[in-house]
Amino acid sequence: TLSTKKTAGEIQKESRGGFSDGARDSFAGAGVGIDGGQIVYLLDGGKLGTLKFPSFWFENTSQGKFMLSIAFGQSKYYVDNLSENTKRGLRQKVRRGEYPGPAPIGYINDVRSKSIVVDKRRASIVVSAFQLYAKGNQRLENIALFLKNEGITTKSGKQLTKDQVKRMLSNPFYYGHFKYLGEVHEGKHKAIVSKKLFDDVQATLTRRGRPQKSKTEPQIFCGLLACASCSMSITAEHKIKRQKNGNVHEYVYYRCTKKRKDFKCVEPAVTEADLTEQLQDTLDDFAMPEAWASKMQAMLTRDEKTADENASVFVSDAQTRLANLQSKLQRLLDGYLDQHIDQKTYRTKQAELMSEKKSLEEQVSKLTLAGSSWIEPMRAWINLAVSLRETAKNAESSAIKEALLKIEGLNLFLKSKKAQPAAAPNISPLLINPWFALRATKEKTAHSRRNSDFVPNLVRERGLEPPRR
Repeated sequence: TLSTKKTAGEIQKESRGGFSDGARDSFAGAGVGIDGGQIVYLLDGGKLGTLKFPSFWFENTSQGKFMLSIAFGQSKYYVDNLSENTKRGLRQKVRRGEYPGPAPIGYINDVRSKSIVVDKRRASIVVSAFQLYAKGNQRLENIALFLKNEGITTKSGKQLTKDQVKRMLSNPFYYGHFKYLGEVHEGKHKAIVSKKLFDDVQATLTRRGRPQKSKTEPQIFCGLLACASCSMSITAEHKIKRQKNGNVHEYVYYRCTKKRKDFKCVEPAVTEADLTEQLQDTLDDFAMPEAWASKMQAMLTRDEKTADENASVFVSDAQTRLANLQSKLQRLLDGYLDQHIDQKTYRTKQAELMSEKKSLEEQVSKLTLAGSSWIEPMRAWINLAVSLRETAKNAESSAIKEALLKIEGLNLFLKSKKAQPAAAPNISPLLINPWFALRATKEKTAHSRRNSDFVPNLVRERGLEPPRR
């Protein structure tokens, strides 16, 4: 009785369900709205004779088609009602701070408690991947290879793709939040990555976000300098010189990309050897003498005893800001519910406020646990400043670049084949950059020593030295 192009088995498979309670679930997933109308249309056109199923059957009559339409309506109601109940349950789960989906890498779905818990075997590997990429000298392919070597692959055993690694490194789930329907929510699961490390990884992703046009390895100092004339980036060129006697020499030149259309840049290129030497000198300018470091360490030891009182002020301020952020989030939600702002604006602003709130919560947590938490970063900064001299002396290009990137506010420009740091910003003394303050102090001390050595020699040479008593 079936006169369509499909086989009887296919028609029966598509149409089964919706006509009995036991088969309704299968039929509900077939898109009964459009498919039901098509079946009735085929019955009206005579392309379908009768529809017979194991539990029920219909004849091609007005009464049969009427009963068929009722069955389709029941199936449509079941699908819509099931969809509403499912969405309601998911929204309730999100409000409780539970992510309604499969656990990302580093977590597992606990079927007993129906929650997401930390995968003790893979969590440390994921944290290592974040720390490795945050250094800035690794590509997404390197992270994928690292994960494969540690046993993290796809279900088929293949290496993760670059997009999969990027999604993992951009997932806020790892620091305690999660995204659902484009909105950021605060989760109840345990965070395995700190917010600061996550922000460092995002900064690295942004800096290295532009794809390379070629498959060649990037030169070490790319991304470190800018052109002083046109402010464009500095790129590298690999040149090979072949002599007639068969000798082959390879050179690396750093020059301006000259991508600015309204400006003709004439800055010359500089060899990698000369640039490395200049960067060594720049790094040495910011190195701290060991004698100064010893005195500062002693001062830190004394200040550590009274740091708890100062930390309480910061904690109080941060708690006030947290309360303000929570109030802003509530007002933002009220404005969205009252239709004063659109959905796109709400989601964008809500994600910003949630991110800022998480950063403040981490700061409050650290200061609450240790009121003198600023002491250790200060000691680390002093140790880093002292180590710059040794780094500059070893002349390893990767170590020099990594050290220069750690100097906050250091904007290097290439002008007349010279790498020059930008002048320190003229801001309040309370907010002065410690690196530029250190360099200025070294220059001032060296100038004073030169003058003190020059004046006595000049006096003695002219015979003006006063008599000793």
